[in-house]
Order: sequence, then structure tokens, then C-alpha cells
Amino acid sequence: MAYWMILGLWLLYLALTSNLEPGNLVIGLMLATALTLLLRPQPARLDWRRAPMALLALGRYAAVVIRDAWRSGIGVARILINPELPIAPGIIAVPSGCTSELATALSAHAITLAPGEMVIAIDRDGVMYTHALDTAHSAEFIAQTQALRRHLLSKIFR
Repeated sequence: MAYWMILGLWLLYLALTSNLEPGNLVIGLMLATALTLLLRPQPARLDWRRAPMALLALGRYAAVVIRDAWRSGIGVARILINPELPIAPGIIAVPSGCTSELATALSAHAITLAPGEMVIAIDRDGVMYTHALDTAHSAEFIAQTQALRRHLLSKIFR
């Protein structure tokens, strides 16, 4: 199983670098092997009965992330167009509530994709410390969307 991961990472590296010189081929293979050894992939059983529900949840998750990025972008644009709008920048603690590190990382990535918000740290308990341009409105918005993301990620990674 690890051989497939090495091959996949190597091909991804070659596709990203677009360089097929012998030295780059060797470097890519060494990086792919090192990453595979560091990650130590565990074989996972795929439950095909859950696949349609997981794919539907993945589609909804992508739509939520796109919607949140769009809404936040509009908010940041409003602030740029009218600088007199009151803002209260600061840091908000958002508990991820996710059981896996991957789900927490995806939640942090989704928050960071939204303009005006960025996760700056995640503690061991999964609390994401997020910088926001307007903490007065962002705290409630982030908490609501995090609950939805948590629900969808639990369906995807169950």
C-alpha cells in the first residue's frame, strides 16, 4: 500500500514542478519516499454503503466554504469602500469540536479561506484562535458556520 502512496506523491511532485530532468526525478522520488515514511499511512477500509452520503456531505461542505468566502469577501469589500464603518479587530477562540486532526485542519483551512479571518493557532484541545476584522459580528458567524462544518465533516469522516 505504501508503494501506491510513494508513486502518487512522486507523480504529483513531477506534475507540480513540470521538470523531468534526471536530478528532479530522483529528488521527487526521495521526497515522496520520505513523506510516506513520515506519514506512515494506515490501510483504511472503505464502506461503500456510506460513500453516497459522504459524497453528498462533501458537496455541501464545499458549497458552505464557497458561500462563507463569498459573504466574507463582500464584508471586507464594504469595509474597504467605506472605511468609516466601525470594526473591532481581534482574536476569537473557536472550538473545532472535531474528533480527527484532519477535520480540525480542514475547518481551520475553511476559516482562513474567508477574507478577513485567519486561524493563527490551534491548541491541543482543537481550539482554533482566529483573527477577525470585526469580532463583534464574526464571533457569532464563525460559531454558526463551524457547527455546520463540524456536522458535515463528521458525515464525511465517520
